[in-house]
Amino acid sequence: MKYKSTLLVVKNMEKSKRFYNDVLGLAVVLDFGANVTLTGGISLQSEETWRTFIDGRNITYKGNASELYFEEPDFDGFAEKLDNTAGIEYVHHAREHSWGQRVVRFYDPDGHIIEVGESMKTVVLRFAQRGLSVFEIAKRMDVPESFVQSCLS
Repeated sequence: MKYKSTLLVVKNMEKSKRFYNDVLGLAVVLDFGANVTLTGGISLQSEETWRTFIDGRNITYKGNASELYFEEPDFDGFAEKLDNTAGIEYVHHAREHSWGQRVVRFYDPDGHIIEVGESMKTVVLRFAQRGLSVFEIAKRMDVPESFVQSCLS
């Protein structure tokens, strides 16, 4: 068995394609109308088609039970871009978790949560640039010193 993709049900395919391209930079790889595959392994499925696949059962949006996770090397630039993008509904604006990783969470047009954060390596490098030792970084991030060393080498 091989995992292939995450599929998101969307109400408006064109609006969703624009959102994923304009906000996250994902491109359309395959477009079959009711089903679209984006770079990164995300598929969009039209609501009307999905409903036939699940025998007419109800579709619930904005369940807040999962998210799509992305990492962005220019976190500050992305956060600024997001702040300047009309219509973004935030779960929360950019914040720093206790282990030092900065993240932002927001909804796509259909209420699916998107998280964009720094990579853990970026966090290690940021702390090292501030002058923290390997031991101090490991303690601050609650990770093994060997992980910190691997990020720095």
